[in-house]
Amino acid sequence: MTTLTIKINKSTKAGKAFLAMSETFFKGVDGIEIIENVSNKKSIKEEVSYNAEFVAMVLESANTKNRTTVNSKNLWQSI
Repeated sequence: MTTLTIKINKSTKAGKAFLAMSETFFKGVDGIEIIENVSNKKSIKEEVSYNAEFVAMVLESANTKNRTTVNSKNLWQSI
């Protein structure tokens, strides 16, 4: 068995046409299976690593009681 991976942009005219064509030709054909793989988003998220110092800084600032509150209705006066 051979696996063929193709990236298709569903929002483009060519992507929509290719999907429609492939579904028409290969739907119900023995020996060909179309599998939609959306797991690439998970693998990208898993590859992201955060700077430990930055995470510590954000957590520390979230736990401090000394905060400045800004009113969004008069943002420029609050600054």
